[in-house]
Parts: sequence; structure tokens; C-alpha cells
Amino acid sequence: MKNEENFQRFVKLQLGLSDLDIELDSRADTAHATNLMAKQAQDTLDIFSRNLDPGLYEQNDFLDNLGNLCLRNRKARIRFLVQQPEEAVKRCQRLLELARKLSSSIELRQPHPDYRHHNEAFMIADQCGLVYRKMSDRYEGTANFYNPVEAKRKTDFFTEVWERSEVHPEFRRLYL
Repeated sequence: MKNEENFQRFVKLQLGLSDLDIELDSRADTAHATNLMAKQAQDTLDIFSRNLDPGLYEQNDFLDNLGNLCLRNRKARIRFLVQQPEEAVKRCQRLLELARKLSSSIELRQPHPDYRHHNEAFMIADQCGLVYRKMSDRYEGTANFYNPVEAKRKTDFFTEVWERSEVHPEFRRLYL
């Protein structure tokens, strides 16, 4: 019941409209915000993660939301930058299988070594919504469904890293 009450603060949040910082202090909060934002996304999701945190990205709701985004929009673009691909491959088989099936929409890469010291984790939805965790190994963070200024900063950083990243051999195998 406590989770249900806690999630009530998310009920009216709309991607592209709700400019409100929501404090996230548990895996359940972060997963709920991530799922809700992914469900509302229309075009893009950019995700920077240490190891494709299975507590967030290997969950049925999230996987369904990714699949639905790709079905709704053939030009949808979902990009993952994964710091530790070997661990991700071991722990996120369903997400990786979905990426294989939807390879025209979902891409995974490993950041260039110059960026491996970044320990933050975030998801940007439609270049305006942001779920942000300063420490990738912790669930505490914030979510804002309409923060285009900060989302642009994170998108610019993500794009810089993306352009210097490469497909890790473990991910390459998925697409063969």
C-alpha cells in the first residue's frame, strides 16, 4: 500500500508538460518514474548506464514500453550507452533480445575510455524529460517530465559520448 501511495505523486505527470522535480529515493520510485516516462515517450530515449541496471531496464513494464514505442513510431530511436557491457550481457538478456529484434530502433554502445570515469546514470525522453542519478550504483535521484534546459545539457553530453563510442563485441554478436 505504501508504494501505491508513494506513486500517487506521479499520477498527473506528463512528458513535455510537467516541470516539477520529483525526488527519487528507492528502486521502486526510480523504476516507476523510468517506466512512466518511457511509456509517454514519442520519439527518443537516450540512456546512460553503468551496466543496464536490471532493476530498471530488465523489467516487464519497461520492456513493454520500449516495444510499444517502436511499434507506435517506426522512426523511434532508443540509444543505450553502457559502461560495463560484459555485466549487462549477463544480467539483461530480455532487453538485449528486444534490441536484437528491433535493431533498426534500438542501439547499444560502449563509451570511449575517456568517458569511463563518469559514474552518473540518466534517461532522457524526447529531449525534454529526465531521470537522473548522480551515482549509477544508487537509486536516489530526480525525475522531471519537462526540463528542456537540463535535458539538452544531458543530450549534448550523451551525443558527444555516443559519437566517440563503439559497439562492444558482446553487443555486436547480438546483431549477427
